[in-house]
Amino acid sequence: MKNIRPINNYSLIQKKIRFTPIGYTQYLKGIKKNHTMFRQGPLLESLAVKSWEIAPGNTTISTKAYFLEGQLDRVTATAYTDDPKAMMHGGITIKHKPTHAHKLKNIWMINGSIYTGLHSFLFHHRSKLNTKMNLFPPIIIDTEINDASIYSSYDGNEFFGLWLTDDCTSYKLAESEGTPVTTDVFASPHMLEYESLLDMNPFRTNGAYLKNATFFDDDWGNNKKKQKLFTENKNKLLSKFPGVSHPGVFILRRNSGKTRIMLNEIEIAEQLRDKYGFKIVDVTQQSVAEIIAACVGSQILVGIEGSHLMHGLKVLQPGTSVLALQPPNRFCGVLKITTDMQNLKFGFVVGIQKEEDFYINLEEIERTLELFDQKL
Repeated sequence: MKNIRPINNYSLIQKKIRFTPIGYTQYLKGIKKNHTMFRQGPLLESLAVKSWEIAPGNTTISTKAYFLEGQLDRVTATAYTDDPKAMMHGGITIKHKPTHAHKLKNIWMINGSIYTGLHSFLFHHRSKLNTKMNLFPPIIIDTEINDASIYSSYDGNEFFGLWLTDDCTSYKLAESEGTPVTTDVFASPHMLEYESLLDMNPFRTNGAYLKNATFFDDDWGNNKKKQKLFTENKNKLLSKFPGVSHPGVFILRRNSGKTRIMLNEIEIAEQLRDKYGFKIVDVTQQSVAEIIAACVGSQILVGIEGSHLMHGLKVLQPGTSVLALQPPNRFCGVLKITTDMQNLKFGFVVGIQKEEDFYINLEEIERTLELFDQKL
């Protein structure tokens, strides 16, 4: 066996030349079955040589969000939220699925996709691949991994917040089962910083043959095991960034990520800073270390709804608060799933539409913050 190297005491990775045209089956219409690597537990189980339960499921009751009367009447469209009124009023029984592992054999991982038999699973939107990778996948593969653990997901690679809450949590499962493997298609500077802070050391590849590959699925639930692993990551960050209690932090989004521009974002941030002592951080300009250092100890986290708020939510202590500023044409309740899991208070203010953008009324922010019953 030649060119073998250990990766942090994980399974050995072998350099071995293999030939495969499997990446070109994307051109064979009607034969290949394409899927995104998201909530694919039943399909993975049908393809697996072995499946087992890692953690049981459980149920929780959703909490009521903090919001002013009439706010939900402004909502004109939603994102990833089927019934905002029911979700925000709480009292819903949530069934969190068990966490399962599925072991598959003879897998090809090429350009951000997994190929097995007549199935392929995407980890990235095709737009993240350059033209050459898209049109001409490699046919010569020189990396073989005996026991790989696949922890990343399509939605985690699409949305930074889900990568931080879900994929980074699944990594802790993956490292106990084999070599944690992910794609080498895209990783933002913030993602690489978090990997260092959370002691994550995945093997990145655009072309590998996986003799055995273990996949994890909990149907995007938050069972007790997942909560425990998420909290362990939080405590790891807090151990590296000690802080003292302070009134709050406003995390600027600007025009990063999925576009939703708040016309008076900076003005509101500065008013909360000058009037109540809030800190201001800018995810488009600052490092993860700078952002976390400002967020640790915060009693209230404020910002436009989006993945960038997860920087702060990741280090908030139980009982503290998150206030999401929502565009009326894109109301999203995804963050509340995580605040419920971590015993955090979730509130929102829905903005007022102005052409394609929106703005927020400071007085409505202040009145909503008062509902949290925390000193401003």
